[in-house]
Amino acid sequence: MVTARGKKRLGEVLRERKRVSHEDLERVLQEQQGDGSGLLGELLLQRGLVSKDDLVPALEEVTQFRYVDARFATVEKAVLALVPQSAALRYGVLPLVREGKRIVAVMAEPQNLRHLDELRFLTGMEIMPRLGFRCEIEEAISHCYSEAQPAEPAAEPLPFIDQVDVSDMQFFTASSNERNKAAMEEFEAELRNEKTPAVRLVSAILSAAATKKASDVHIEPQPLGTVVRIRVDGVLRELTHIPFELTSFLVSRIKILADMDISERRTPQDGRFLVQIGDSHLDLRVSTLPTHAGEKVVMRLLDPSASRVGFEKLGLAVDNATALSTVLSAPQGMLLVTGPTGSGKSTTLYAALNLLRSPSVNIITVEDPIEYRIEDINQVQVNPKAGLSFASCLRSMLRQDPNIIMVGEIRDQETAEIALQAAQTGHLVLSTLHTNDSVAAITRLLDLNVPAFLISASVTAVIAQRLVRKLCSCRDQVPITQEHAARLLAAGIVDFESTVCVPAGCEVCENSGYKGRVGIYELLMLDEQIRAAVRSGARDEEIRNLARSGGMRLMQEDALEKVKTGITTMEEVLRVVPFDNAMTVRCRNCGRPLAPAFLFCPYCGAGTRQVAAPPARGGRVAGGGS
Repeated sequence: MVTARGKKRLGEVLRERKRVSHEDLERVLQEQQGDGSGLLGELLLQRGLVSKDDLVPALEEVTQFRYVDARFATVEKAVLALVPQSAALRYGVLPLVREGKRIVAVMAEPQNLRHLDELRFLTGMEIMPRLGFRCEIEEAISHCYSEAQPAEPAAEPLPFIDQVDVSDMQFFTASSNERNKAAMEEFEAELRNEKTPAVRLVSAILSAAATKKASDVHIEPQPLGTVVRIRVDGVLRELTHIPFELTSFLVSRIKILADMDISERRTPQDGRFLVQIGDSHLDLRVSTLPTHAGEKVVMRLLDPSASRVGFEKLGLAVDNATALSTVLSAPQGMLLVTGPTGSGKSTTLYAALNLLRSPSVNIITVEDPIEYRIEDINQVQVNPKAGLSFASCLRSMLRQDPNIIMVGEIRDQETAEIALQAAQTGHLVLSTLHTNDSVAAITRLLDLNVPAFLISASVTAVIAQRLVRKLCSCRDQVPITQEHAARLLAAGIVDFESTVCVPAGCEVCENSGYKGRVGIYELLMLDEQIRAAVRSGARDEEIRNLARSGGMRLMQEDALEKVKTGITTMEEVLRVVPFDNAMTVRCRNCGRPLAPAFLFCPYCGAGTRQVAAPPARGGRVAGGGS
C-alpha cells in the first residue's frame, strides 16, 4: 500500500499536500526500516501523524487504486469459498464479489504482484483489487468468515419466481466496459441454467413490472425483509416480499447489470442497462440510495415506443391539439411545458419532436438525462462534472446551425435568457418548467430575473398538464351527486347525463378500477393582449382572466370534461388537480366573479370574451382590448 506505481511516493505526496512534516516523516521512515515491518500509511495513521481523510486521497493518487472500507463493503458469501480464511489473512485480502471470471477484492497491498499471482492461481480467476487498510480487512475477514453460509440460498425458489415467465428475456449492457459485458454474459448464463435464485428473481421482478406496465420498481430493504413495489399509473402498489437473506444478492446482481461498483454501498450510485422482453425493449435507469436497513434500489422502466404517440392519444382536446400543431409549425418562438415531476412533460415534448423531425430540419436537444433516443435527432447529455451544463450546451448548439432546439429543463437565469434569445433569432425552442399552471410559468421566468420584454417577445405558448388514471372498461354507472353537478356547472358544462361512471374492478385492472393514464391540459396562447399585460407587469390573476376571456380552458375544466365523458372520475381528478379558487373568473370591467360560460357580465353588461367583429370607431375590437 506504500510503493508507488507512478513517480511519486506516499511520503512525497503527503508533504506536498502539507499533511505531514518532514521531521515526522523521516522518523517514521527510520522506524519502518529498523524493524522491516509495517506499511508507511498505516504507521502514520497509528501514530496519529495524519488523519484517515487526508491519507486515503494520497494513497489513491499514489497506488491508482480506489479505497474501500472493508468493514462496510457488500460481500457475497459464495465468493468467500474461493479464498480460504487462512489465505485471506496471509495475503491481507477480502474477496467481495464475483463478476463473471473476475473477483473484486480489497487488498492491503493491491500493487503486490506476487500476491496477485498467487491469488489468481488459487482461485483460477482474475483479481480486481481495491485499496484497504490491513486492520480493517482483518476485522472484516473475522466477521464475514465466521458468519459464512452457503452462498445464495439454494432452497426452494420463491413462489413469485415460478409465477412469472422469464424465458423470453434478454439483457444488454449500456456500457462499453468489457468487464460489464462479461458480467452480463455470466448473468444470462446463470438465468438460463436456473441455478441462482437472485438472478431469476431480478428477471421475474422486471418481467412482472413490464407486464403490468409499471413505470418504476422500488426495492426497499426493511429490518425483517425486503418489499418490492411497482408504480402503475402513477400509484405505488406492492409486488412481492423478498427474504432478508436474498436481499444483498438481489441488489448486487442489479448493480452488476447497471455497471455500478458493488463494493461501494455507502454512497448513492446511478447506472443503466437494457432489457428485451419478447418483442418489447426497455431502457432501465437504476438508482441506489443507502438507508438504515440497506441499499434502496429504484429502477425506472422507459419504453421507447411511448415517445411515438400523437397529441390526441395523449389526451389533448382537438382544439388544443390543433393550436399546438400551429405553434410547432412556426419557424421561431418558444413552447414551454409545465407541471410537477411525473406529469408527462417529457412525453409531450418527445411527441412534439416526433411530429417535427424531418430530413430537412436540424433538431438538437440537451437533456438530463436522455430519456428516449430518437432517430434523426441530435441528443446531448448534460455532464456537470465535465463542465457541460444546460447553458454551456445551449451556447454550443447555437453554433451548430439548428432549426429546432429542445432544452430538457430551464433551471437558472442564464439558461432561460439564452433559450429565450434563441427563440427570438429564428429558432423554435421547446423546454419545461416546474410550475402549477400555465400562467405561473411567466411568473417563474420573472423570478429568474428574465426581463418581461424578453418573455413577451419570445414565448409563444405554455402547456400545463397533469396525468390522471383512466377508468377500466369494467366501470359502473351511478346517479350523479349534487357536488359533481355543481362542479360541472361551474366549469361551464351544462349538458351532462344524470349518471356518472365509477370504478368497479376486474382481473384486467387488478381490481383497481383504473387502467392506463390520460393527460389533462391547459394551453395558454400568448396573444397581443397577454403580451402587453406581461410587459406591463400584470399579476397572474389578470393574465389568467385575459386568457380565459380569449377562450383558454383551465386544466380543471379539461379534467371535468373527461369526467363528464366517463374517461376518469371526480375522485381521481381531485387527487391530482387543485380546485381552490381555480374556477373563478372576474369581469374585466366591474371585477365581480362570473361563471366561465357567461359571454356577458350580468352586473354591468360588459362582454367577457373577445369575439371577432368589425373594428369599432377608434380601432378597438368589440368585447374589449386594444
